[in-house]
Amino acid sequence: MKKGKDLTKLKTPHTYVIIFCVVIFAWLLTFLVPAGKFSTKEIQYEDANGGVASRTVLEQDSFRYAYNLDQAFVFDQLEELVDNQKTLDSLGVEKESLAAVLADGEKNLSQKTLDEIALTDDVLYAEYGEAIYDTSEKLHNTAKIWGTDDFGGFGFLNFIFEGLVSGDKYGSAVGIVALILVVGGAFGVIMRTGAIDAGIYAFINRTKGLERLALPLLFFAFSFGGATFGMAEEVIPFSMIMVPFVIALGYDSIVAVTVTYVASQVGNATSWMSPFSVAVAQGIAGIPVLSGATFRLIMWVVVTALAAAYMMVYAERIRKNPESSIVYKSDAYFRKHIENNVNESKEFKLGHKVILVEMFLVLIWIVWGVTQKGYYIPEIASQFFVMGLLAGIFAVIFKVNDMGINDIATSFQSGAADLAGTAVVVGMAKGILLVLGGADASQYSTLNTVLHSIGSALSGVPAVVGAWAMYIFQSLFNLVVTSNSGQAALTMPIMAPLADLLGISRQIAVLAYQLGSGFMDAFTPVSASLIGVLGVARIDWIKWARFQIKMQGFLFMLGTIFIVIAVMIGLQ
Repeated sequence: MKKGKDLTKLKTPHTYVIIFCVVIFAWLLTFLVPAGKFSTKEIQYEDANGGVASRTVLEQDSFRYAYNLDQAFVFDQLEELVDNQKTLDSLGVEKESLAAVLADGEKNLSQKTLDEIALTDDVLYAEYGEAIYDTSEKLHNTAKIWGTDDFGGFGFLNFIFEGLVSGDKYGSAVGIVALILVVGGAFGVIMRTGAIDAGIYAFINRTKGLERLALPLLFFAFSFGGATFGMAEEVIPFSMIMVPFVIALGYDSIVAVTVTYVASQVGNATSWMSPFSVAVAQGIAGIPVLSGATFRLIMWVVVTALAAAYMMVYAERIRKNPESSIVYKSDAYFRKHIENNVNESKEFKLGHKVILVEMFLVLIWIVWGVTQKGYYIPEIASQFFVMGLLAGIFAVIFKVNDMGINDIATSFQSGAADLAGTAVVVGMAKGILLVLGGADASQYSTLNTVLHSIGSALSGVPAVVGAWAMYIFQSLFNLVVTSNSGQAALTMPIMAPLADLLGISRQIAVLAYQLGSGFMDAFTPVSASLIGVLGVARIDWIKWARFQIKMQGFLFMLGTIFIVIAVMIGLQ
């Protein structure tokens, strides 16, 4: 009988490899799918400060494919238009300019020439409809293999550079990339101080004898870490302490992984302020970064509490009958070494306490700034830098971990370096949009045609069904791509305008993204962080999946409930 494959040892493609394959697929798709576009309009809405802001959204039923201009029809219409001064004034077209175009003759008429006199494609379409096109052939917008804007036009092999330099400091990709690097550097300093480690170790030691209270509190603590700074890989060293500690309390290693890694991903899924997930998605979606914090904060409390309760039901069953655990045999390794491992701790010094208080105060400052002052990417990046700088200064003053001035700089450098790969992912993913013709709905692109097709498939369905379909899509997508920022960059440019078509807010599209990408990270075998934690706990992924598939169903139900609530209250 053949031994089954160990899925935890399957070599999965690197995120860069996956994205490059998507780039190739996207480029080939442009040969098959004709380009299309939408008309857009400006709408006004109330911003976070109670003021009036505007946003460009798609006009429903305005999609059309790219066609050649029907020169004969358009020329005839322009000959009539040139004598209609009232219409010319309403369109903002000068009579002399139009007369000059007509003088060049019908054969020389082109959309580029018309654009120069303010008769854009949108203006002509609004006036005359699809009759302005020669609909005999749909056109494609396909990039070359290599090239730049200055030399031959954009080529898809230049997608990384073009993706990284796109946008500005207020959004994707430049602003998001800069934010990620600054935040990474700040947390590099904080992690170097050891304050977070010492705080959790102190928490563990002080909850001995309070087993039933300790686990829910720890679940909330790790969930808070996931919600505030996207805790994931950081769970691995904590698991080395938590696994024997939890087993010593009479539970099993599955409970230990749940109270650490799963909790962090529950926090990540329901985060109101994570700069690596919700902030990235909102920035790409074109809505205020960290907006909707009140709804998400309530969701975080409710979902974390219910997930912790789910864990405790399982944990109490194991405590009453340890041998019923599917990992009882593998946990024997830890039971033999409980005495030594469970007593490991780190001294929780005054310096650690000061740094943790400083972090908490800066986090309050960030929430206040975003909700009350409308702080955006530049301000948020500056606040995180202040957090890291002050943590480093306090560490030097209190001699925490023997840190010196140079250690602040080197830890910031290493922290930024750790997230450089994530920053590149954002730029690479943005490059995919350029290969598909860009994310501008008012420009002809393959992406707009794909978006229209998805929207058509969902057209007519209730808003709640459309939002739920987005949630399912994001959950399935995360089975392959586990990078939160990468998933946001890959999916939000499509999901955000799709929300406009479905009549739901882009905030709900972001909500569907974060719930789908967060919860599934605790299950997918391609997650390096999860596999690392399972390795520490000596749990085979197949055994983990047997437990986690049920919890995933429970979390998916909770996510569905909050998606429905968000649609019903019109979350903005």
